[in-house]
Amino acid sequence: ISAVRGKGTEKLSENAVKLVNLAEPLLKDRYPASAFDAARKFVSDPNGKWMQYAYRAINEIDPHVLKMNALNLVYEGMFSGYNYVCELRKKYDCNMPWILLFDPTSACNLHCKGCWAAEYGNRLNLTYEEMDKLVTEGEELGIHWYMCTGGEPMCRKNDLLKLAAKHQSSVFHLFTNGTLIDDAFCEEVKKVGNMAFFLSVEGLDDATDSRRGEGVFQRVMNAMDIMKKHGLLFGTSICYTSANYKAVTSDEFMDMLISHGVRFNWYFHYMPIGDGANVDLMLNPEQREYMIQRVREIRGFTGGKQIFCIDFQNDGEYIDGCIAGGRQYAHINPNGDVEPCVFIHYSGANIHDKSLLECLQQPLFKEYHKGQPFNGNHLRPCPMLENPQILGDMVRRSGAHSTDMQQPESPGGCFPPLPSLRNQLDAHR
Repeated sequence: ISAVRGKGTEKLSENAVKLVNLAEPLLKDRYPASAFDAARKFVSDPNGKWMQYAYRAINEIDPHVLKMNALNLVYEGMFSGYNYVCELRKKYDCNMPWILLFDPTSACNLHCKGCWAAEYGNRLNLTYEEMDKLVTEGEELGIHWYMCTGGEPMCRKNDLLKLAAKHQSSVFHLFTNGTLIDDAFCEEVKKVGNMAFFLSVEGLDDATDSRRGEGVFQRVMNAMDIMKKHGLLFGTSICYTSANYKAVTSDEFMDMLISHGVRFNWYFHYMPIGDGANVDLMLNPEQREYMIQRVREIRGFTGGKQIFCIDFQNDGEYIDGCIAGGRQYAHINPNGDVEPCVFIHYSGANIHDKSLLECLQQPLFKEYHKGQPFNGNHLRPCPMLENPQILGDMVRRSGAHSTDMQQPESPGGCFPPLPSLRNQLDAHR
């Protein structure tokens, strides 16, 4: 980082080519030679879109924050730790994630429409000791990437700072509404270094405020400006619906986010979780197709915008479908239940009475292991949204119980009643 900071894109390109050359012999068993050839071509153009993006990030993000996220995410998480995760998958013949999501608390200062976390209420918490034990056991399994959801994880910001300070070989990425971020907190983040943030937005001011509450949009923009001033690494978490999918991928929206220091967008398809969820916000096949093409246009090698976009639903074909159930990640709710996914509230194991390894070997996760991918069309990866009969069968066979604290459901009710939409998807193949 210090070798290229402030020294132009030519120097960055030169060093990036060296890194690709160093990585190839280490990763040749995981990726084909063509992938490294493409990477060299990509980084060899100092005037290319993504080299300009990288140079801007290197010069604007605090060096300690950038170094800690790069080393812990790329080396510890994606290389050293991931290699060990792969060994354990073979040893135990089960799914083994390299990413863990956990909810420090169900408490939140907002109550957003369609939020899966809101269904838990505000009374559940993982203690600091429980979170520390979880991360310690995770690191022993080679897991070094931790994402914190909720609830609002910033309600536990002091404990999370303490956790990040203790576990300096891991990264902690928080999904947050942003309203509790201030200068003092940002100074502490710079000290630990190994934290980054996904701020939730639904579009411009009216769209965000209609889902999150009046004035929230401006509070999020203020949080972005504070984080940008302190050189922190952050992006957005965007729930897209039939009402906002064009707005949250518009040029105007992208330019606004970039101006506030946003580096990446993580898009999530609206999921109708909980009784009373508005199924009209689900996208139809034509709208899904628009999202697929537009996101790929934005992040293309040329054109688009200098902001990296990931679509949790529509990028399934790049990762062979569903990654939940421990295949790549798993979720621990604030009650300690180990769930396949943040959207799927079923479990057969809890960290309060089992080790993390035992929880990952639970019958429901073994059903995931046997069944993935759930659809030959990886644009329809989800066992709840597009293949709901599969989820119901897995829950019944595994004996997993509902973990929804507000309104527990039976396996027959564990998917949204959307036969008309599923028929449309079938017709749109």
